[in-house]
Amino acid sequence: MEARAISYYQRVSPKKINRILELIRNRDVPEALNILTFLNKPTKLSVLKTLRSAVANAINTAGKVKVSEKDLFVKQAVVNGGPMMKRWQPGPRGSASIIRHRTSHILIVVATKEKEGVKK
Repeated sequence: MEARAISYYQRVSPKKINRILELIRNRDVPEALNILTFLNKPTKLSVLKTLRSAVANAINTAGKVKVSEKDLFVKQAVVNGGPMMKRWQPGPRGSASIIRHRTSHILIVVATKEKEGVKK
């Protein structure tokens, strides 16, 4: 079983988010939450919020099957670039320099672990 969460238009560049997503890809959810909780980067909050949303989606869509955080792992964690906000600033010799405020779209997919010897 899979569940996903998407967070659109985050005001962080995709390069910074991707460094954080590399730490949690293919890890168990409790371990990924632990890594994100104690990571010393301010951009972790949008990733942490998206991961918690994906876990909540997995628990709610499971139905009668009991699923907990311990049964899940991060199957996919992807960041895509969103639209850029462009601003202008005075540059050298009277020219204009552009400032690009980058945005990101974060996708996190969590799935249940397959038990050994059991195929679906």
